[in-house]
Amino acid sequence: MSNEEQSGKMWSGRFREPLDREFEQWQRSIVFDWQLLEQEAAASKAHASALIAAKILTASEGAELRAALEAIANEHASEAGQQLVANHPVAEDIHHFVELSLVEKVGSLGLKLHTGRSRNEQIATDLRLYVRQQIELNITALANWANALVAQAHKAGEAVMPSFTHLQRAEPVLVAHWLLAYVEMILRDATRLVDCAKRLNYCPLGSGAVAGATLALDRTIAAQELGFTAPTPNSMDATSDRDFVLEYLQALTFVGLHLSRFAEEITLFATAEFNFVLLPEAFSTGSSAMPQKKNPDLTELIRGKVGRINGAAQTVTLLLKGLPLAYNKDMQETQEPAFAVRFVPMMLDLVARFTAALTFNREPMSKAAHTGYLNAMAAATYLVHKGVPFRTAHEKIGNAVRFGIENGLELGELSLDQLRPFGEEFGEDFYAAVTLTATLDCHDVIGGTARQRVQQALAAAAERISALTAFQGGEAANAGA
Repeated sequence: MSNEEQSGKMWSGRFREPLDREFEQWQRSIVFDWQLLEQEAAASKAHASALIAAKILTASEGAELRAALEAIANEHASEAGQQLVANHPVAEDIHHFVELSLVEKVGSLGLKLHTGRSRNEQIATDLRLYVRQQIELNITALANWANALVAQAHKAGEAVMPSFTHLQRAEPVLVAHWLLAYVEMILRDATRLVDCAKRLNYCPLGSGAVAGATLALDRTIAAQELGFTAPTPNSMDATSDRDFVLEYLQALTFVGLHLSRFAEEITLFATAEFNFVLLPEAFSTGSSAMPQKKNPDLTELIRGKVGRINGAAQTVTLLLKGLPLAYNKDMQETQEPAFAVRFVPMMLDLVARFTAALTFNREPMSKAAHTGYLNAMAAATYLVHKGVPFRTAHEKIGNAVRFGIENGLELGELSLDQLRPFGEEFGEDFYAAVTLTATLDCHDVIGGTARQRVQQALAAAAERISALTAFQGGEAANAGA
């Protein structure tokens, strides 16, 4: 690198020796932080507003800079424009690119914009804006998936399936109840993202490199323009904080975990051994060797994606461990993990469409729910209502189940003569207590699979999802602030 090229750097004044060429290329972040152009332009416009108020810029200068920044962002919004930014031959990072572009458009006025600020605060602001935007996209996508699950639950009506513990059949539940379990996970995931948005929604602009701006800037101007709750209260923390990146990635790890659990169950339920669901062909592929195959590629890929998401979170954890205050170049490495999970909203949208296209095989599910002594808990409860202590009732029904297994009979198929050796409490009303509907409805508690309770849960879920979609952008970040 020549001295002339070096002089184009934002920091070149103190240096006389040129950078090693390989190091110069290796340390550039423009190859990935081009993805922050929209945020950099917005933050720079907000800084221009603060400089106007501080009388560093005239109103006309500020207007000219803001218009130029708007033009730069628009000119590079397309994929081709983004590639031009990423492959810029000189720009060191997105801040340098914008400054060079400003000088091309407005001359030396473009150099005036950096008055009173540092790249340390710029990147901290850009990343907060980016993560906030991604949180909004993820919340919207989560709501779409939740709505698809609720729609399937309504469609399922009173269809039944076995629930499982230890992957062994446990008790019958409504298919709708199983679907709503994932809605609960989604709603928790969304609240984590909303909480993250609240905590990150403070504006670092005006923090300077480490100790605060050297001009008497009104920091609330930029904060308000960018939709932040307020300026950050401590300049050293503001420029070195990447907690919000880690928290965001950790919150997305939960999203990935829940997606993976859903994907695993669907993958199992779609096997011939279960035959509970039919995979939609639009989201499946075949085998290059075996003509009969229909493979669950979407669910298998989703199951694998959690590794990438959690890997990004682990990367940032190890990057931040042991860093002294304040800004360190290590923090540049926190950007790529944040960008690496950009696929999550699209993945959620795919899962929502996949969920809507699922077909449940009601007959095999119902058969599985009717057999295998899944009404044993209801049978024990029957005895409890007869005054039998639960532990004793448990043993009596266990003995009856063993007798049924030995004789190939379900509990409801045992005669009273066969039942009464296990307890004199058995009466004719036992058979009504262990029907499938009775077994479902005996779980008549909040959160239970009783038919009426599930209908109530469906209505409540729809309301909660609707409330979730109200959290958009700054509203999500400022909610409860």
